[in-house]
Amino acid sequence: MFSTLIEFRSYGQQAVEAAKYIGQGSAVTLDHLNRSPVTVQYPYEKILPSERFRGRIHFEFDKCIACEVCVRVCPVNLPVVDWILIKDIKKKRLRSYSIDFGVCIFCGNCVEYCPTNCLSMTEEYELSSYDRHELNQDQTALGRLPLSISQEVSIQVLSISLNFLSESQKVWG
Repeated sequence: MFSTLIEFRSYGQQAVEAAKYIGQGSAVTLDHLNRSPVTVQYPYEKILPSERFRGRIHFEFDKCIACEVCVRVCPVNLPVVDWILIKDIKKKRLRSYSIDFGVCIFCGNCVEYCPTNCLSMTEEYELSSYDRHELNQDQTALGRLPLSISQEVSIQVLSISLNFLSESQKVWG
């Protein structure tokens, strides 16, 4: 008889504890229901990346001295640096530079350790492609600065069409 009462008591404590956990979970759910949605209608609306965002790498060909420090500090030995040695002045001259963004992990080591600051990180994050070979970019593609969001053609077309619609609604009342 006494053992049955102890079992009932422990069962009651477990039921109360379970109800407490269910109440806490419901409180979290109700808290999230009161928040406004954070959905962005991409590509028509774009969130500006944070200040320290690490996007596509920008390369300045004229500053590079072909020291290959970027290749040595890269965890995946990614940048491909092709240079020739000019024997009369005993200096390297850069012939080509390329990075494959399909392999890059965007760690930023190459930018941080570059002695001439010829590499920098941009805020460009739209690097998707149907062909993975398009992600291998040479110094010409790396040197192009990305368009800002306000200069992008799809955004401009949308804003022009919205202006046209608002003007036509004013005319037709």
